[in-house]
Amino acid sequence: MAMSKVIRLCGHLRPWSSVPSHKVVLHPAVVVCPEVRPFATSNGLQEKLATKTVQKHDWNRAVSEAEKIVGYPTSFLSLRWLLSDEIANVALHLRKLVGSNHPLLKTAKTLIYNDKNQQAWGLIVLLVSKAAGHVATIPDMEQDKSAGVLHSQRALAETTEMIRTSHLVHQGMINLQSFDNAGNDLSGDSDMIFGNKIALLGGDYLLANACQQVATLRNKDLNVLISSAFRDLAESNFIGDRDEQNNPLPTKPTAQSKELTTDLNSLEDLGFGDLEDNTEPMKIDGIVGSPEKEWSLRHVLGGGSLLGKSCQGALLLGGHPESLQKQGYLFGKHLSLAWQACIDMQPFLLPKLPMGAQFSLVSAPVLFHLEHDHSLYDEIEKGRKSIDNIDYAKVHEQVLQGPGLEKTKILQRKHSVAAMQVLNELPVTDARRALQNIILAMQEL
Repeated sequence: MAMSKVIRLCGHLRPWSSVPSHKVVLHPAVVVCPEVRPFATSNGLQEKLATKTVQKHDWNRAVSEAEKIVGYPTSFLSLRWLLSDEIANVALHLRKLVGSNHPLLKTAKTLIYNDKNQQAWGLIVLLVSKAAGHVATIPDMEQDKSAGVLHSQRALAETTEMIRTSHLVHQGMINLQSFDNAGNDLSGDSDMIFGNKIALLGGDYLLANACQQVATLRNKDLNVLISSAFRDLAESNFIGDRDEQNNPLPTKPTAQSKELTTDLNSLEDLGFGDLEDNTEPMKIDGIVGSPEKEWSLRHVLGGGSLLGKSCQGALLLGGHPESLQKQGYLFGKHLSLAWQACIDMQPFLLPKLPMGAQFSLVSAPVLFHLEHDHSLYDEIEKGRKSIDNIDYAKVHEQVLQGPGLEKTKILQRKHSVAAMQVLNELPVTDARRALQNIILAMQEL
């Protein structure tokens, strides 16, 4: 019985190495012939990308086909991890939280069911590794020839998944006492205390394993790179205003905030000092209060840095020159931001917010609307103690009446174009097409 549950959680367990890399199995409903799909740019021209067909609106198919190209599913929830004693113990303890409404349960559900909002970064790292290839001097014993990547690159992809998962698990902790009640007895909140312990220890366990795996790769430059990604994730929790549960709140836009450019090819001002040396802390002067820059900084620190530096690290392990490694960083960074913009738009594609539903108050549509209409900030101010005090239906309604959603679409396409430009520097392969298909599928989510 236990093994059957594991099989249902893991999905595909058979490696896809038996499927040739040049053949992709498609559903009969999808036209199998290759096609050229347009990617519109700001000047009215269409950048044509030779890609294999991806069924419209089918994000899952784009990811599934990409997984076949790199060998097998790259989710953190692999059989190897599910059968480990430590993870089994954590899963056993999680059962005790059922019915307690602890936020860690929501995190666990997202990871198990592989929600499309949970970005498959390990998969992206492997696709970048295979698309760029590796230098010929790397010994055969270090290569996974069936998947077309190095064993070290696969280990780095797993590490990326572990770091991201540990960050999400740590964010499942809650503050059990307000500042006014600090020091009072918490005996009545035993379930919540237990949930916090599991979130803390579970996240620490994953993080420790990730550090150990990076160390076994024995590459000093990679260690520095991934360590700086750890630092960025930690710093992301201290950007801008927060409520008492550390949920982020938007900063009131300044009068000097720069208007979002509608030129999709204009990629200036998309850096925070990381374009010169991305191992140094990012520059935040003048960022908070400017909607596009504040949004970008939050999400670069909160994940884009990790994906970008993992892609950069994969090219480092492949023996590529520093110039191409930096392009790998830019690709991961822009892909992550394009992905986040898609996620931010989802609640605002509905004409009316469902009863009791919430969304991120630092999502791009909200930040852009606050720049357009400062009066909405009066509602945001109600969330200083807790974001639950905010009328989300009112915020949702007002954002739909402003330019926030349209500007977010521009923002998403801007970062998609930036990621596509990096891909165009790589040779045409199945892996590159898979990455292009993922970007194209994001336009239709």
